Amino acid sequence: MTKRICGIVKNVRNRHILMLDIVFLLVSPILSLFLRVDSLETVSRFAAPLLIYTMLSFFIKISVFQVMSFYERYWRYASVDEVIVMAFGTVSSGCACVIMFFGILRPFGIIPSAFPSSLSLIDGILTMMLVGGVRLTIRILYDLSKQKETSIDSKKVLIVGAGLTGSMIAKELRAKPQFAMTAKAFVDDDPAKQQMMIHGVRVMGPIASIPEIVKERHIDEVIIAMPTVSGKTIRNIVDICASLNVKSKTIPGIFDILSGSAVAQLREVNIEDLLRRDIIHIDEQDVARLIHGAKVMVTGAGGSIGSELCRQIAQYRPKELVMLGHGENSIFLIEKELKTQQGLNAAPVKYTTVIADIRDRERMMSVLDEHRPQIIFHAAAHKHVGLMETNLPDAVTNNILGTKLLVELAGFYGVQRFVMISSDKAVNPMCVMGVTKRVAELVVHDAAVRMRKPFVIVRFGNVLGSRGSIVPILKNQINAGGPVTITHPDVTRFFLTIPEAVQLVLQAGAMGQCGETFVLDMGKPVKIVDLARDLIRLSGLKEDSDIDIVYTGLKDGEKMHEELFYAHEDAVRSSHNKIFVCKNGHAATPSTSLHGMIDELVEASIEGNCTLAHTMLKKIVTQYRVPVTEPEELRPHHPTQGRVHEQATISAPMSSPVLGRPS
Repeated sequence: MTKRICGIVKNVRNRHILMLDIVFLLVSPILSLFLRVDSLETVSRFAAPLLIYTMLSFFIKISVFQVMSFYERYWRYASVDEVIVMAFGTVSSGCACVIMFFGILRPFGIIPSAFPSSLSLIDGILTMMLVGGVRLTIRILYDLSKQKETSIDSKKVLIVGAGLTGSMIAKELRAKPQFAMTAKAFVDDDPAKQQMMIHGVRVMGPIASIPEIVKERHIDEVIIAMPTVSGKTIRNIVDICASLNVKSKTIPGIFDILSGSAVAQLREVNIEDLLRRDIIHIDEQDVARLIHGAKVMVTGAGGSIGSELCRQIAQYRPKELVMLGHGENSIFLIEKELKTQQGLNAAPVKYTTVIADIRDRERMMSVLDEHRPQIIFHAAAHKHVGLMETNLPDAVTNNILGTKLLVELAGFYGVQRFVMISSDKAVNPMCVMGVTKRVAELVVHDAAVRMRKPFVIVRFGNVLGSRGSIVPILKNQINAGGPVTITHPDVTRFFLTIPEAVQLVLQAGAMGQCGETFVLDMGKPVKIVDLARDLIRLSGLKEDSDIDIVYTGLKDGEKMHEELFYAHEDAVRSSHNKIFVCKNGHAATPSTSLHGMIDELVEASIEGNCTLAHTMLKKIVTQYRVPVTEPEELRPHHPTQGRVHEQATISAPMSSPVLGRPS
């Protein structure tokens, strides 16, 4: 029986609905008159005027239905929009028939005065019931057939969060039995929602009532449908589910929900969810004014930060997006991704891919001369701490020389804004990667001051999920059965997710005036060992019994705690509450001395003289501390050195750019 109903509903087409409408529209006036006079004899007496009214009303109604696209809609998927269209169409046609009756037929004597005046009103109501009833029946039968298709063995699901996302999930689970999940209950801390019904599913209580509901309803899986909630709340729900031995899944954070099915985006809870902060709001208008219609270049466009920069920049519709990188495959992949997504956009972006080394002056001159970017986001860098300790020459030439060449050429070719991505490891550095990034900061700041241009630095910490970051390494160790290796039980790091880091980079780029160092507010530092324990638990395993944690000691170049500011940096909160700005983030070294020392440093690095290169790095960055043998925990640390004031920064006026041929 179910299969027959399902087959009938699936085979119903708009031509079948049209034929039913024709029958109903022709029968409705006759039935209306009978309901009014309750006598077949009277109906037959008014046969002539009834026929005239029936034919005229039929053409009015069918014309209105056609204009309202009644026969171009998929009624078995009917939603609120279709109900509104149906109601408006039937009411409009009914009003037109009333106007016809009292404005034309009755005044001109086409219909006798004895003919019941209420006929047109009754006919309008009956038409709405018949026409709407057919479509509502199709929708109900379709829903019933889908519910019958749902497997008896489908998972019983509890949805945490009765907001828009939770409602979408409940609706999809009901409409798509292929997911083999049935929503049995909601929980939500909003008292106004409790005991209410959403798509036939009751909100049974607050989050704290999860244990009772899981046992009472025999729940198999919990879905966390709160994309904007904090990591602390998700951690609490995951802990509850773990104690009940029930699987938990979540919908991605708000940055990741771009389009598509809510249920299809369900995934296991991961570490990014547990570290999720409150949603970051950026000034969309400021960023749009910066990027829309501009020529934008991203260096390191194939990397984790660079590729996300390209994704978010593309949403603001630049005139051209030049994606420059050294690795051909990663550049190919981001170009393919963006061009695939662009198929749905009305105003296409010109995507240009460039395979080049930022250390190659002639090649970079050619690229900038050809494309003339107005904005450059400089994300190209060597960033792996351990590798750079043993590859100092490449760290210097890529991170310092590459940045120096690029910023000089940016000034010469009239680039309006330059944003360099830096690292918290550049503060009081103890590693080659950190100190080279600090020298690059000084180079950008010096160029900004000399040229009076909005060339700025954005400094932030570890990015979750980026290539070579701690999380993928820990996951691989867990998947391999352990042990998980941590340098020290007290070591901490600052973390951001890739999308939120890039959003704040774009915001800082729009705010920059001349040489500022912007530092992203990353909240409290996180213990790496706590991160490891969370990952072990999210993998369904237990510390010690399943996976061991082994402490290996701090490696060369590693700090116990990262820092965000230098002691001399007077950091203030900018107009954006998640961004600090330092206007005195530069060193006191004169420009000529700085460039002379950098030239000597680069020459020593190219020649492979690492001893001299280290000496020059210490000379340029006096805070550079080459690792010593004493235990790290005995050294003082100041995670937030520098003065931080809770006030908005005052923008410095811009002067005319100074252009000159790069040496």
